[in-house]
Amino acid sequence: MRTGTMNLPLHGGKAPYWLFSRMEKLSREIITLIVSEYGAAEMLERLSDPLWFQAFGCVLGFDWHSSGVTTTVCGAIKESIKGLEKDLGFFVAGGKGGTSRKTPLEIENAANLMGKDFTNLVYNSKIVAKVDSNALQDGYQLYHHCFIFTKDGSMWSVIQQGMNEDNRMARRYHWLSKDIASFVCEPHKAICCDKKGVVLNLIASESEEARETVTGLSCEKPEHILKDLKKIRQWQEGSHTLPIRHNIKLNDIDLKRLEKIFISTYERKPENFENLLAMKGVGPKTIRALALISELVYGVKYSIKDPARFSFAHGGKDGIPYPVDKENYNCSIDILHNAVRDSKIGREAKIKAIKKLSVFYG
Repeated sequence: MRTGTMNLPLHGGKAPYWLFSRMEKLSREIITLIVSEYGAAEMLERLSDPLWFQAFGCVLGFDWHSSGVTTTVCGAIKESIKGLEKDLGFFVAGGKGGTSRKTPLEIENAANLMGKDFTNLVYNSKIVAKVDSNALQDGYQLYHHCFIFTKDGSMWSVIQQGMNEDNRMARRYHWLSKDIASFVCEPHKAICCDKKGVVLNLIASESEEARETVTGLSCEKPEHILKDLKKIRQWQEGSHTLPIRHNIKLNDIDLKRLEKIFISTYERKPENFENLLAMKGVGPKTIRALALISELVYGVKYSIKDPARFSFAHGGKDGIPYPVDKENYNCSIDILHNAVRDSKIGREAKIKAIKKLSVFYG
């Protein structure tokens, strides 16, 4: 299920080494503590909460509202647990840009290490990315995909982010495999978003008929689909005035390229919308074209609703609420490290000590 989204201003640049190295060390201690007390599954659940993740980024000293918190925090987590995955009970695959495309390979490497078959996890990673980029077209182009999963493959979480260059905003999407019923029908549990727009939303419950129609169209002979698309293009280029809510235009769609994709879908005949979405080559333009035909030609409407609230411990890279206090940051790392790993007292006593520290330093 999608556990929520977070909208953030789109910022460039990267974390300086002096900060990232500390983020890596502190995140390792925090993760070790959480896993020690609650287990790896709890860690995944917390990372799937957009607000907890944001607060975590603040504790690590990154910009409190920058889009970079997503990529940097995920990067710090991934680096911090390298070599400790089997002990901590979970792996982190993917990342920003080209690294995101290595996700399947990294999942397969983890499978070999654990002696497991993680083929289903590779599929889950891909379909989640397609849902947030193709089935829900909200104007945000994905550029970051982080797939986190337990070492037995029983639970997974996704943190991915897209950018909208028009409004200079980024949108982060969180997923958790727990209790998931469908990838393509209301997969989200909650949405946290201040700005909403007109979108193509084929994962809403009211889009059920549209999903069925779109799937059915993909099994039609390509010439029939192209005939309908050409008819719609004539409407858009002619004197007809379409309703304001139609933000889909065909002038940026290559019909010849679409024809090749439609031949593929016709030959394979996907049984349902999820199968269609998962097919290689089926991207946002293909889904958009089929959705447009389903409404303008067959009168089947799809939803246009947009399915879109911290703490500071060490300051922030942008100086808000104050510049990162390096001395205090180092002190926090040392306290957690010593309390969790070096103490001679028992595990329960260690946890109680940390809880007391939270009151003392709060």
